Amino acid sequence: MKIGLTGGIGSGKSYVCKYLEQHGIEVFDCDTAAKVLMRYAPDIRRQLTELIGPDAYNADGSLNKAVVAQFLLSSPTNAKAIDAIVHPAVFDSFEVSGFDWMESAILFESGAYKLVDKVVAVVAPQEVRIQRVMQRDNITREKALDWMNRQMNQDEVASKADFVVINDGETDLENQIIKIIEQCNKQF
Repeated sequence: MKIGLTGGIGSGKSYVCKYLEQHGIEVFDCDTAAKVLMRYAPDIRRQLTELIGPDAYNADGSLNKAVVAQFLLSSPTNAKAIDAIVHPAVFDSFEVSGFDWMESAILFESGAYKLVDKVVAVVAPQEVRIQRVMQRDNITREKALDWMNRQMNQDEVASKADFVVINDGETDLENQIIKIIEQCNKQF
């Protein structure tokens, strides 16, 4: 059974992934895979350079994040064009990875949910998420809210998921995850 793990910024997806890995469940990280592919996959590098221009990559071969971000944020059309290059490559990487679990902040938006049998959404109260993001990234409350508002609404993500993990710092996280694993194992 393939399982997708998703949730908005500050929800604690990474924390849940670390918990799973400590218990022998490896999780494919779509964000990390995208970064590796964008840097090292020749076909993706070529396509991004053709799309964005020669400044898409620095002289050392690393992605010019400022140029790419400016292009990406300048229009929804540009974002879709980058997604059309990167997402299929990430999906292919997951399918050949041998992993049963996938973590993606944009599981529904990217279409990655089509690659999994079940979806787990990690949720947390908005104020908890804001504080986590502000502390982790050393940013203002306004910037954290801006990032949150660019993502799918947490309630919508939860309504589309098969399982919801409440990661508010108070609810027993371990028990929730164990129950999900047990239910998935029964269905498999």
